[in-house]
Amino acid sequence: MPMKCTETELSGVFLVEPDIFRDERGFFMETYHQNRYSKAGIDKVFVQDNRSHSGRGILRGLHYQLLHGQDKLIYVATGEIFDVAVDIRLGSPTFGRWVGDYLSAENGRQIFVPKGFAHGFCVLSETADVVYKCTDFYAPGDEYGILWSDPEVGIDWPCEDVVLSGKDSRNPELSKVKEEFLPKYGE
Repeated sequence: MPMKCTETELSGVFLVEPDIFRDERGFFMETYHQNRYSKAGIDKVFVQDNRSHSGRGILRGLHYQLLHGQDKLIYVATGEIFDVAVDIRLGSPTFGRWVGDYLSAENGRQIFVPKGFAHGFCVLSETADVVYKCTDFYAPGDEYGILWSDPEVGIDWPCEDVVLSGKDSRNPELSKVKEEFLPKYGE
């Protein structure tokens, strides 16, 4: 199947289905090809790759950087996750709305999350290795978060017995974040 890149109902967030070539030996896929992704609307320069390994029920998020906003291209190398993007751009017509999808090593799907969105995921398989490319470097003093279970955002997480870091469990609800700590729509 040819690479398919579909914009979600949140402008700028794309679900990507790369070509996967399967045979009796297994499969082969390109997880990123600059020319193809650029033609599909993801014309970014990635400067950092990250990988996380987590067990079932681990929920990471919802994270973002403000001054060093990061566009992210996320995929799963092993296991399965439910991946979420939340529009937190002040003035956006879709402010506070979210999209989510199941990403797995088996389905090969990717999600592109632009800066201005909070990102998070929960692990559905026994373990999962999540890999993502970023357009800016991680800046420890510029990390922020939104509460994963914010009732106004209303994410329908398909996880049971969620395990959070201490930091993620203390993230505020979106409505309680001061405006100066949120990205602006159109910037």
